[in-house]
Formats: sequence, C-alpha cells, structure tokens
Amino acid sequence: MEMMKKRVYGILGISSIMSNWNADFSGYPKSISNGRVFGSDKAFKYPMKKMWENQGEKVLYIKSLKVDKGVLIPKTLKERYEQLFPEKKLDKNTETIEVIKNLFKAIDVKNFGATFAYKEDKDISITISITGAVQIGQGFNFYDESSTEVQDILSPFRDPKGKQNKETKENEEAKNSTLGTKIVSDEAHYFYPFNINPLAYKEFVELEITDGYTEEDYLKFKETALSSATSFATNSKVGCDNEFGLFIETEEDFYLPTLTQYIKFEKGEEKNKIILNLSTVLKGVENHIKNIEIYYNPVTTEIVTDISNCKLINILTKKEV
Repeated sequence: MEMMKKRVYGILGISSIMSNWNADFSGYPKSISNGRVFGSDKAFKYPMKKMWENQGEKVLYIKSLKVDKGVLIPKTLKERYEQLFPEKKLDKNTETIEVIKNLFKAIDVKNFGATFAYKEDKDISITISITGAVQIGQGFNFYDESSTEVQDILSPFRDPKGKQNKETKENEEAKNSTLGTKIVSDEAHYFYPFNINPLAYKEFVELEITDGYTEEDYLKFKETALSSATSFATNSKVGCDNEFGLFIETEEDFYLPTLTQYIKFEKGEEKNKIILNLSTVLKGVENHIKNIEIYYNPVTTEIVTDISNCKLINILTKKEV
C-alpha cells in the first residue's frame, strides 16, 4: 500500500460524567498549577491500545504480566518485544534495521512512534527513535462549572491490623470495615487537539523499511479514536464516553494551527453546545481542504459552526445526521 497523500488536523472530545478520566497520583483529576483540569495524551492513547490489543493487533507499549516465583510482575521491553515477535530474539546478532521493521508492524508504534532503548551488556545495545505520524496534544476540560466529588467507600472486610489503643498501647482489631474513597468529576468535557503527518515516515519509506502511514492506518486510528473511551469501562472510567470528533483532511503540504483554540463548550438545559469558530482559519484556503467531518451524539449535543462544507455524522452509528 502507498503512503497516505494528505494531512489530517482535528479535535477529539471526551465527556466524563461522575467518573475520573485522568487522575494524578493523589487520585484527583489531573490539573495544571492554576487548577484547570486536563487529560494527558497518555490517558487518551491507553484505551486505544487496549482496544487494538483486544482486536488482535500487535501493541508493543502496553503493560503485560508474567509469573516469576509465584509473583505477578510486568514484562521487560525485551520480553514484550519477543512476545510479539517470537521468531526474532534480541541478542548480539540482532540488526537494528530488523528491529525497526518489526516496530513498524506494531500498530501503536505505527501511529504514535517509539523510543526503543535496550542494552544488555557491552555487546548488545540498540537505541531507536521514531517520531509518530500521529501527534495528540493535552486535552483540557472546557466545562468551567466542573467540580470534584469525593465518595466514601466501605470495605466489606475488617482491617486485621486495626489501630493502637491509647490506654493499653496494644493493637486492637478494627471492629468496623475500613474506609476508602472514590474521587470523580461531577461533569467534565475534555477536548484534545491532534494532527497526522504521513511524511514523518518518508525517510523510512525511502529506505524500504515500511510502506509508511497508509489510508488503512488512518481509518484504523479514526475508528478507534472515536470509540475506545466508550468501550473502556473500568471502575474509574465508567461514565467516560467519546462525544466529539473533528477531522479536517488537507493537502499533504498544507498546515493548520492547533484547533482547540477555536472551540467552545456550553452547557444547555436540553443539549450541550459545541461551538466551532473555524472560518477564522479556513476562510480563503478552501482549495487546500479535501474533506471535513464532525462526529457527535445528536441526542446529547448540538453543533454550532460557521462553516457549511462539512459532514455531520452520528458518532455512535457513523451515519450522517
């Protein structure tokens, strides 16, 4: 297959209702110094990787476990690589070019790139850096009224360690269940900027290492980017859904700025409003634009935009609205 002959710029939106899309180490929704809540690109990529893995795709950079002396521990990069490519062991005879060719067979590397650094001894050292064709930025919460809720949770078990009795200085078993917490946002709406540049792999294509970033790669990314958050229903992520997707396909030598600066979110009584003021950047350059698609849930959301040459598509059914 040939390398894709276009660039793609867009925005991916996640709604979080009584859930925690991306927690920091304290358990609270991740935020910057001024308190504004955001989700990292890693938070968005992880459900995508899990969805790809469940579909049988090769995914390298994801946690996998093994049993060692009766204990579950994460696999090393070498072990994960050899799990995906069992016929290609990493040893002193391994050629770097062979590793690069295998890396491009992993769908997460094909999209997001990789830093592969492996060193076992002075005879085995492999360092590879691949800049991904797909770049996803940080996703800020655009809903200003968002607040954090802390829920108390009772464990069904007592704590055998208990607490120390002040009078006897002896430990007593706790008679009551131990208390935990679950921290969620009552409501948040994250919007991530992204862009896809197939020319990132041009040099590797010229060296015949890979076919490059193809139309098939783009369609796989698009499908997963629009549904993986909804499908990834862990305890903290139940309530997180893909709610928005903007895809602007352009000529391969055309450039657009970060698009999240042209979007607004408003909370409505019946439906939420996502407002796109795109004429600022698209007016006068229509001949460089190949296609514009906006994905959203028409039951919960209304799209307000100042451009007319775009397709409005139901994010659940993938049919035009």
